[in-house]
Amino acid sequence: MEKLTAILLLLPGFVAGLTVHEFSHAYVANRLGDPTARSLGRLTLNPLAHLDLIGSIMLMVAGFGWAKPVPVNAAYLRSPRTDMVWIAAAGPVSNLILAFLLGMTANLLFVLDGEAQSGMSSVLALILLQGIWINVILALFNLLPFPPLDGSRILAGFVPQKWNQGYEQFERIGPMILLGLFLLASLSGVSLFGRLLNPVAEPIFRWFAGGWLP
Repeated sequence: MEKLTAILLLLPGFVAGLTVHEFSHAYVANRLGDPTARSLGRLTLNPLAHLDLIGSIMLMVAGFGWAKPVPVNAAYLRSPRTDMVWIAAAGPVSNLILAFLLGMTANLLFVLDGEAQSGMSSVLALILLQGIWINVILALFNLLPFPPLDGSRILAGFVPQKWNQGYEQFERIGPMILLGLFLLASLSGVSLFGRLLNPVAEPIFRWFAGGWLP
């Protein structure tokens, strides 16, 4: 029951984060000349256009999930290597912006709440704080230079061109490796990515959450 409650509190921020993340990829790609995502109905803030069935089920079962990746056709881009960096970076940046906006909302609620301690236990406050946390994690996780995460595409724009062939080959099996690591972490109770990301995520979270935290 506790795990289910935690997932339900996390769900709004997670869905919003994935939606904004994928929309941002589609928006920047479209602005840079690639209409692929727009033609497939991905240039929208409707979560149903972005959520993946299996990824959504995994969120309920294992506490993590994913959205459908936005397709990008580099043939439409004027400067494919540079443009792909901007398209990839748009997702994590959008999650940090969303986390900041949720933090602003949480702090406004803190100011308006005459009894801060009782307000801290409110459902809305918990949802906002969970939303801040999950969006910070989404941003940092996607910045990891591991195919097919956004960080690998950002890094590909700065390393020698010949190195990209290795990334492209690794990208085919990258999702299966990531899924295996998540399942291993879920079964073992040891959060591999948590140990890597939390030292960076926690100070960013506390900064965005502001007055809600002691």
